[in-house]
Amino acid sequence: MKRILVAEDEDVIRDFVVINLRRNGYEVVDVPNGDEAIRVFDENNGDFDICLLDIMMPGKDGFTVCKEIRKRSSTVGIIMLSAKSQEMDKVGALMFGADDYVTKPFGPAELVARVDALHRRVNMVAAKPVEDPNELRSGPFVLNERSRTLTKNGKNIDLTQVEFQIMECFLKNPNVALERNTVLSKVWGENYFGDVKIVDVNIRRLRMKIEDEPSNPKYLTTVWGYGYKWSVPE
Repeated sequence: MKRILVAEDEDVIRDFVVINLRRNGYEVVDVPNGDEAIRVFDENNGDFDICLLDIMMPGKDGFTVCKEIRKRSSTVGIIMLSAKSQEMDKVGALMFGADDYVTKPFGPAELVARVDALHRRVNMVAAKPVEDPNELRSGPFVLNERSRTLTKNGKNIDLTQVEFQIMECFLKNPNVALERNTVLSKVWGENYFGDVKIVDVNIRRLRMKIEDEPSNPKYLTTVWGYGYKWSVPE
């Protein structure tokens, strides 16, 4: 069963989301605020595939809930809902650990498509064969495709599923300049509805975890006007 936690304070919107997700085969647990979202997540021991969080909620807002859930789990998928279209809301959501965002108003087709796409990524991680011992090595980094982990100089780096897939994409293409649209297609899927800028924000967040100096990256470098490249350390 595909389990999803929905936190939305507006009853009409919450009912709309719940009905459409249930119609598409999801088991939905819904709550009206951020505090309840954290409580229910903990009571269920994090047994959700995806969390759908509204940004503007009473009590703990969506950013706070996202941050707290991400501390508890690097594997659960997180999608943010926002009534605002401002760029900073989108950037903020991704920097707090969200995998995607949907701007209100949205139709059922877009909502379900976004949730389905993220669920496929969640499922792909869970279904990764245990017997696959492959490791990708580059300088101080070791990416283990069996345990879905990344280490730098032997120290583990906590990654979200999206961040892991971005690292996997680049480590499999060392010293190759990849267009933003290429990364978007490989990680988010060819039918992704959203903006290519989601790649830039996730790269920024990833650099904060892997680079010695995120403002002056030496591994995940920018190819201006084109995209990004994994520069193999000498």
